[in-house]
Amino acid sequence: MPTAAKKPCYKAGCPEFATINGYCDKHQTVKREADKQRGNANDRGYGHKWRKERLAYLVQNPLCVTCKENGHIVAAKVVDHIIPHKGDDKLFWRRSNWQALCVTCHNRKTASEDGGYWMPTKKKNK
Repeated sequence: MPTAAKKPCYKAGCPEFATINGYCDKHQTVKREADKQRGNANDRGYGHKWRKERLAYLVQNPLCVTCKENGHIVAAKVVDHIIPHKGDDKLFWRRSNWQALCVTCHNRKTASEDGGYWMPTKKKNK
């Protein structure tokens, strides 16, 4: 059975191939450092209160808004912050800033905004 093609290391400018988590052996600490700076879900505000509010919101808004706009009916699994809150507690809890998304649409939106949670941000051409 053929093996998958090797992928380049996520570290900008590194010519090596990734081994684990998208980084080569030399740059494995990059991800660990990013994870430490990011903190866990509770540190970022996604604790018990958020999980409770998230479930209530998904009961009221069961369909992915992006898929629905494109004529598809897909169950929402994620409550997304339309404008990233970046630690702003008022923006975090503002329901008018929430939208129900499926996992695919949420991942696509997040990656387009910030390159994913630990991957380098993509620079937009002007």
